[in-house]
Amino acid sequence: MPNPEEPVVLATQNRDKIREIRDILAGIDVPLFTFEDFTGWPDVEEEGASFKENALVKARAIADFTGMRALADDSGLQVDCLGGEPGIHSARYAGPNGEYEANNSKLLAAMEGVPLERRRARFVCWAALVNPDGTEHTAEGVIEGTIIEENRGPGGFGYDPVFVPEGMERTMAELSEAEKNAISHRARALCKLIPYL
Repeated sequence: MPNPEEPVVLATQNRDKIREIRDILAGIDVPLFTFEDFTGWPDVEEEGASFKENALVKARAIADFTGMRALADDSGLQVDCLGGEPGIHSARYAGPNGEYEANNSKLLAAMEGVPLERRRARFVCWAALVNPDGTEHTAEGVIEGTIIEENRGPGGFGYDPVFVPEGMERTMAELSEAEKNAISHRARALCKLIPYL
């Protein structure tokens, strides 16, 4: 088992994701570093065919670059009536810039006219922890829900304003950060890795 004081670097440059991971892992006594603590941070090509592969690609690259334990996740939205799209392309669904509003607009346009009972979807997250010695741990988190017909809520990021978790009436963007982090796909994946952190 690793030393609990041994630091971990978060293998992402997405500040929203960094904030969320820090909140989810707030009770864990492990120093967390980010891209802002390093110079020459590499752009890692997400060339995997799945969320799990992409998480491992990122974690391996950053573990190699920093010589530290690296924690990455790859996550996205799968919509049943769109054949699982946007899937691993969720962040760049509407183009390479990864703009949240444009992605949501494209998604809602693609689903226009689809009745509520056919708007089933899920957020999927695969998290990967890679050690410099080559040992790897992965975990999956999933939350089921429905895509509504308009954006609702000021919080969250990504597709949160259009996703209502199963059994709830509010979108992910209408939940407080604490409420979201208690049920999210990212929290479910990361919590499975806590024993290795």
